[in-house]
Amino acid sequence: MTGRASGRFPGFDVLTQAKHCDTVTAGLITARTGPPAEPCFFTEAERACAAALLNQLTGQCGEPLEVPVAEMVDARLAAGETDGWHYADMPEDGQAWRDTLGYLDKDAHARCGTAFADASREDQAAIIQAVQDGQEWRGLSAARVWSLWTRYACTAMYSHPHAWFR
Repeated sequence: MTGRASGRFPGFDVLTQAKHCDTVTAGLITARTGPPAEPCFFTEAERACAAALLNQLTGQCGEPLEVPVAEMVDARLAAGETDGWHYADMPEDGQAWRDTLGYLDKDAHARCGTAFADASREDQAAIIQAVQDGQEWRGLSAARVWSLWTRYACTAMYSHPHAWFR
């Protein structure tokens, strides 16, 4: 079940519309609302950092999460489902994710003495904002890091039925 939308269309459940879709589309919609795949790309520390980052980027900082964005990004990277390109001055997406998550943890340790996932939401937001506002971050183009994070966050978020009618 997708649950009832609480945004612009209270009470609307997208799954009730699956009967109007072809079989393949209905199957995809239904599959996206099932339990997320077991994480298999990120390490445990990377997974925690990615979840904190992606929840901040998508505004999903409360419980329960409506869209399992971190799990969807993990599954996509594990399957090698990238955008089919990457910036020449950036590592390939999987490595770029690993590198930038490690850098977030380093920044969090320097700022507040904890891993990024364990930092307060305010500290997490400040660290993310510093990346977005910068020209360069840890030897990488800050704009390209921001692009990597937001491309994956948006693709995961808006491919999930829970986000369609918020």
